Amino acid sequence: MIASSVWKQDEVFAGRSEAGHTITFDGDSAHTHGPSPMEVVLQALCSCTSVDVVSILKKKREPIASLTVWATAEQAPAPPRVFTKIVLTYRIGGGVSKKAAEDAVNLSKNKYCSVSKMLARAAEINFVIEYADEAVTT
Repeated sequence: MIASSVWKQDEVFAGRSEAGHTITFDGDSAHTHGPSPMEVVLQALCSCTSVDVVSILKKKREPIASLTVWATAEQAPAPPRVFTKIVLTYRIGGGVSKKAAEDAVNLSKNKYCSVSKMLARAAEINFVIEYADEAVTT
């Protein structure tokens, strides 16, 4: 895997993947030109675990209709401002059983999601699963 970053102006950079996909990063506190690199790390975590959870639930033939995952993170107060605590919230729609959802999220966190496994070396990662009007915290 190869990636690059090209400085455009001020604190704006163009990131490019080996496949040619680009993203504009903005290191300025206002982030008017794009997300910060740390915001993209959280987006990558949400996306990585989403891919796993949907795949696992489909393989289990669970009737998943929707999935939204968001992350709330705390950072160290001084540089390097690594993440120290992350809470992932999974909102699952459809008639997915609680056991299947919990199993899928646990498998993603503990086995399949490479982003989660990397971040877990520096940060405590917990999750909440929401089903309709209920919430289960783990």
